[in-house]
Amino acid sequence: MANSSSILPDNESIPATGLLEEDSQIWHSLKQAIASSSGFQNWQLEHLSTKQHPQMNLDRQVRTYLRETLETLAY
Repeated sequence: MANSSSILPDNESIPATGLLEEDSQIWHSLKQAIASSSGFQNWQLEHLSTKQHPQMNLDRQVRTYLRETLETLAY
């Protein structure tokens, strides 16, 4: 069972600077894998071309893509 102190409320996020080095490396690898996927690239074309998410860095784009994808799946 997960340690309850490691679970954050939905409205909180862990700043990248607060991640352990290993977690940071895992996130970087995962982010790169997601960014190279066709689903993410299609999402990027649709969303960035319509100016819904202007000037987002890759980290923010991947987080937004994952959130929107999970919201769609949950619906």
